[in-house]
Amino acid sequence: MTPAAAESLPALPRWRFVAVWRRNALVWRKLALASLIGNIAEPLLTLAAFGWGVGSLVGSVHGVPYIAFLASGSVCMGVMNAASFEALYSSFSRMHVQRTWDAILLTPASLDDVLLGELLWAASKGLLSGCALLLVVALLDICRQPTMLLALPLLALNAAVFSALGLVVNALARGYDFFTYYITLVLTPMAFLSGIFFPLSAMPVWLQRAAALLPLHCAVALVRPLFFGEVDARWLPHLAMLGLYLAAGWWVARSLTHRRFRA
Repeated sequence: MTPAAAESLPALPRWRFVAVWRRNALVWRKLALASLIGNIAEPLLTLAAFGWGVGSLVGSVHGVPYIAFLASGSVCMGVMNAASFEALYSSFSRMHVQRTWDAILLTPASLDDVLLGELLWAASKGLLSGCALLLVVALLDICRQPTMLLALPLLALNAAVFSALGLVVNALARGYDFFTYYITLVLTPMAFLSGIFFPLSAMPVWLQRAAALLPLHCAVALVRPLFFGEVDARWLPHLAMLGLYLAAGWWVARSLTHRRFRA
């Protein structure tokens, strides 16, 4: 092969985003315990308040104890919140306030490397919270099915989806207050419409159809059956929907972030 032909070939990826991921992990390690407790506190309070409180009144849902029904959804919600928080507040701090991204861009790393490293780090934080919640659910003897382990790759995908969506909002934000709109108008309604606290069948048909398109609902539909030793019969459409959200979220986040840095 001639030198000219070699130069025309696309460059192989050099995995510089791993260094970005590692940098964030090393910084987080100093506050790991406090961070992890903060990420799992809200889902645990939800389990305590609704699972044992409301559960004593409801009894069971679709033949399973309400607390087990709630736990399977709360794990997905905890992953969503942890990944979203990291992709919003922490990524914005590194990009806009601390100027960490600017410092990294002085190295051979590209903006795509930084953005992908941020996405993977936020997804890792979400997955870690999900693992901690699964452990708590097992220790409390709420659910102990071996199939719960199959939920781990699904929770990782769920974390990646909300990391990508969070980076879209991060690229648009001009301050921390902007995130309040996303949390209040998007994440919170999604938590109530995704079948975490009650079955979708309790809602009007038109709302059921709309809720079925939400990424959190797709994650809950995939994970919940695994808590009871089953597999969702419609796993492929739900998995495809999550993959679509991830691809679209990454594309939009990348486009908006590049536009912001060119401004």
